[in-house]
Amino acid sequence: MESTDLTWRRLAERQWPLAIALTAIALLETGSISTGLGWWQVPGVAVVCVIAVLAPRRPFDAALALAFAVACVAVYMRLLGVALEPHLFWSGACISMTGAAMATIATLVRDSPRTRAVAGTLAVLAAMALAEVLGWPIVAPREYREWTPDAWNFGIAAFVLLVLSVGSGMYFRARDNERASQLAASVAAAQNAERMALARELHDVVAHYVTAIVVHAQAGQLNREIDVLPVIASSGTEALTAMRRLVGTMRDESSPAGPAASSSLMDDVRELAAESGLPVRLTSDLRDAVPQELARSVLRLVQESLTNTQKHASAVSSVEVSLSSGDGVLHLAVLDDGVASGVPVGGSGGYGLVGMRERVELLGGTFSAGRREPTGWTVRAELPIT
Repeated sequence: MESTDLTWRRLAERQWPLAIALTAIALLETGSISTGLGWWQVPGVAVVCVIAVLAPRRPFDAALALAFAVACVAVYMRLLGVALEPHLFWSGACISMTGAAMATIATLVRDSPRTRAVAGTLAVLAAMALAEVLGWPIVAPREYREWTPDAWNFGIAAFVLLVLSVGSGMYFRARDNERASQLAASVAAAQNAERMALARELHDVVAHYVTAIVVHAQAGQLNREIDVLPVIASSGTEALTAMRRLVGTMRDESSPAGPAASSSLMDDVRELAAESGLPVRLTSDLRDAVPQELARSVLRLVQESLTNTQKHASAVSSVEVSLSSGDGVLHLAVLDDGVASGVPVGGSGGYGLVGMRERVELLGGTFSAGRREPTGWTVRAELPIT
């Protein structure tokens, strides 16, 4: 039969109010027992209540087991010639048994498919009806000598309790579905964020080195006297290192998502400029200490800007990289004077500016990029330091 795979700890967290309520009611009911044979109801009531508490683990099985237990209690109490005390409705059930039946029906409706929920509910109702039928001949001669209980009112009361049970199950089922939808949406959002972060890292890091390989290979084709193999080998090694780092990050969440910045941001930027092979001029006016994570993002922005210059611009005679800070804000500007080339080196995925904008906005900053007059391209970013 189906199982909800509910652990015992989760079961205890979910069912402890019901367990306490049924236990309290059952203990209070023992005060109404007036005969020695009447104590035979206690084991049966205890079994029914335990089944109701454990019902979330196997709802349909629990409904069948509870129906069988209620029927057994009714049969042996009839054979003993004593009634459940205090009895509810006409004679066949006490308050704790009725509450256990209601809780089981609610659990069944909440956790089981519709067909099983209907079948299990009908089984419980049949058992409760059987208990009434078997208990009536014992109780009627003693309790109903001068008047007859109103079957219509009792029927309405039983119907109201049934509606409460089914309604509670449907309410919790709807709430569970809503929570599952919210959880699925949260998981999808987290997965999308991870994909976007990975895409940015691939574009900013790996594409940078691959672009350098292509540029130097093309330069080697145009001028055979230039020894470009060491540069290509170095760029290939860096690309492989970056790929291994990304794979390690995906396998181990504790791994950093990329190479950490060193203690000197300008030294790291200067190293990137040297690797690019572009005529880069650096200016710096950093008056505030730059945190490592922010420095890493700045390096990615500079790296992507230089990569875009390599891919999209020709006849570049000057690239200016400016870093400054003041009033808790870091200002970055990358300007080149190149002419837009017809076909980017290695093609273009069109995600470079998108990735840079996303990275800056995630840090709470502002980003802008556009053409310069008369020629060139400008990238500017303002990032809060604290």
